[in-house]
Amino acid sequence: MQEIIRNTFKAVRQASRELVMIGEQTINSILIDLAETIPDCSSSILEANRRDLDRMDPADPMFDRLLLDEKRLEIIAGDIRNVAALPSPLDIVLEQRRLPNGLELKKITVPIGVIGIIYEARPNVTFDVFALCLKSGNATVLKGGSDAHESNTAIVECIKTVLRRNGINDNTLSLLPSEREAAGIMLNAVDSIDMIIPRGSQKLIDFVRQNAKVPVIETGAGIVHTYIDKTADTGIAAKVVFNAKTRRPSVCNALDTLLVHAAKLDDLPQITAPLQEKEVVIYADEAAYAKLQGTYPKTLLERARPEHFGTEFLSLKLSVKTVSSIEEALDHIAEYSSRHSEAIITNDPAAKAEFLKRVDAAVVYANTSTAFTDGAQFGLGAEIGISTQKLHARGPMALKELTSYKWVIEGEGQTRSV
Repeated sequence: MQEIIRNTFKAVRQASRELVMIGEQTINSILIDLAETIPDCSSSILEANRRDLDRMDPADPMFDRLLLDEKRLEIIAGDIRNVAALPSPLDIVLEQRRLPNGLELKKITVPIGVIGIIYEARPNVTFDVFALCLKSGNATVLKGGSDAHESNTAIVECIKTVLRRNGINDNTLSLLPSEREAAGIMLNAVDSIDMIIPRGSQKLIDFVRQNAKVPVIETGAGIVHTYIDKTADTGIAAKVVFNAKTRRPSVCNALDTLLVHAAKLDDLPQITAPLQEKEVVIYADEAAYAKLQGTYPKTLLERARPEHFGTEFLSLKLSVKTVSSIEEALDHIAEYSSRHSEAIITNDPAAKAEFLKRVDAAVVYANTSTAFTDGAQFGLGAEIGISTQKLHARGPMALKELTSYKWVIEGEGQTRSV
């Protein structure tokens, strides 16, 4: 397997060298062609997806992420069209100057080169990654999990068909075998891959970070909090909490822990009442439990244990903790947050300003749902992941974050004397 994969890497590297010479108009036409081809590929993609789904327990939090249907494919096609419509992130002059000796200096954006993606049961990522990488001039190596291998294989074949039809080297995109050995080879391919982005569970991210020799950008797990301040509008709080928890509980921007100011506890039954509709299990601390007992269904209410805080549930589960001040809420978030998305619900301008300034996270919200942490929602077309680190990229990563830069120097025979 090792020799086969290394030959694959060589082919992808060659494709990346060819890719830099393809014009923006051609790239956009390829993306539009792909969006229009998805309906033709939908039968084979959905059949492959069904085979993957048949091997997974529907109760598994990953089931929803794995699931594809006609509507989701339609949304994916729309996202690809959005990426095609965005300005190219390449050849942008970031800095320019003329030196006293006559040299002309320009700092311009360029592709990173070959980007490796390791991800789990998220076949939509295959489309999103390809669109963003192609638009930014990057070739791509994918290492999906075994749970979604048939779905990913069908999607990659659809994409390669479009590449070949447009006269583009189809090694621009390659899917590695789903076996774990392939991941180890990929993580050590320092001569072939320029950057690796893991998308998946904290376990996957930790594995990549601990074993990679190739530079890694972490798209971390989302341990997400919403703090209900003592001045919060109860109606807004109920609406926002319901959306953040139940819209898609298996995604990284879903709410995990609700922090409630003690002065707002009397409104907790009203805030959590809509969650009953979706049968959300609440793990409440003693004060919150006492307020919810008798109003929230007994079968869905449990006392919180320490492990319920700092946990990314990825399901219809929510922990609730009572705090006595915004300072205590900030301390809790600092201890347990994965620095993904955090929110405050408040009518106090000073509390809002303090929360937005002091919370260390990629995205911080006031009086709205954390469900908006998404590249498409931010107007970026799509995303390759949500970076929770601080070097190079932070938050939703899209076209701009998939570029580097180089200096271009033009002269007329100048030589350096000192």
